[in-house]
Amino acid sequence: MNKSLRKDADQIVAASIRAVLPDEAVQRALKSFVPRGGRTLLVAAGKAAWQMANAAVAALGRVDGGVVVTKYDHVKGEILGVDCYEAGHPVPDENSFSATGKALELVSGLSAEDTVLFLLSGGGSALFEQPLIPGEELQDVTRQLLACGADIVEMNTIRKRLSRVKGGRFAEVCAPAQVFSIVLSDILGDPLDMIASGPAYPDSSTCAQALAIVKKYGLKFSPQAMELLGQETPKSLSNVTTQITGSVRELCTAAAAECRALGYEPILLTDRLSCEAREAGSMLASILRTHQADGRRLAYIAGGETVVHLTGKGLGGRNQELALAAAPGIAGMEGAAVFSVGSDGTDGPTDAAGGYADGKTAAALAAAGLDAFAVLRENDAYHALGKVGGLITTGPTGTNVNDVAVALLRG
Repeated sequence: MNKSLRKDADQIVAASIRAVLPDEAVQRALKSFVPRGGRTLLVAAGKAAWQMANAAVAALGRVDGGVVVTKYDHVKGEILGVDCYEAGHPVPDENSFSATGKALELVSGLSAEDTVLFLLSGGGSALFEQPLIPGEELQDVTRQLLACGADIVEMNTIRKRLSRVKGGRFAEVCAPAQVFSIVLSDILGDPLDMIASGPAYPDSSTCAQALAIVKKYGLKFSPQAMELLGQETPKSLSNVTTQITGSVRELCTAAAAECRALGYEPILLTDRLSCEAREAGSMLASILRTHQADGRRLAYIAGGETVVHLTGKGLGGRNQELALAAAPGIAGMEGAAVFSVGSDGTDGPTDAAGGYADGKTAAALAAAGLDAFAVLRENDAYHALGKVGGLITTGPTGTNVNDVAVALLRG
């Protein structure tokens, strides 16, 4: 491993995530928050839910009750007046259903004078859930969607029709109370009806689109689920005000600033990366190969969210796959590295935020008896990168605005 490049990578990761932590963003959004005179209740859902709720209560002083639903190991302490729950992600579990039930109880029977402060972040699709089908069946639906390579918009088009809270239905439960929604975006282009499947936003997707997704991927759903896919979701909501804060573009901007501070010339390739993780890794490696003779210190930045098509039974995540897929393409190159991280600090069902590879990674893997392509077929990037020091671990960050991948080149 090139220790100097790895040090730069770690600094870029830390600075990028620090810039998109939700505390300041939530406080900024709350400047236009005006309670209506009745009770103010708080519901927060997603990977950044605890952090957002903690910042909101600190800014407001108090709330009249609240529920936080976030990922396991993401609750960092008590919040005054708020009950905090941890649940399953990316597949919802019984704790997801139970905690969401608590939130529905909290906002049921409200008056027009009451206000619901709804804090939403990525991961809410799994964490904030009350299914209209048996829980086990919803879990199977989620696994099918994850395994077939469906993108996040396709997944949410399906999931919101199988839920009591998605697709604007949570806001309907809150009515006639007003809902003030602060959203930390984790979807490219910030479509509000798709972030966490839009619990408090009118749904723009249609039944026809949902049924087309089932056909496209050959998904196997029960007759009950298929019937629900044919029932339309709310297309207008009169009791919701929404403010979006934080996005992958801010993450990329922060990465570029730190790259520049370290002496690299940053080049933003895209903030809408959307393809197979291994294809993105191979592309970034090819870019470095093309420019290796330029003699410049360059940093190519790509933000977005890749997907993994499961072909094996290993352990890993999309960011780890991206980094590992870059390793063969930059093998033997001096001063070249590719790394990718999830801003939430977790990548797939692992404790790593992402992965790192440089010109020495392929040789290190070979010395360990591993072939990068074979590992990718087995989707086992976590164990392979772990053996060669290629895992990036930050712990849960409290934010979630997609991923950022960086390809560094020291000419």
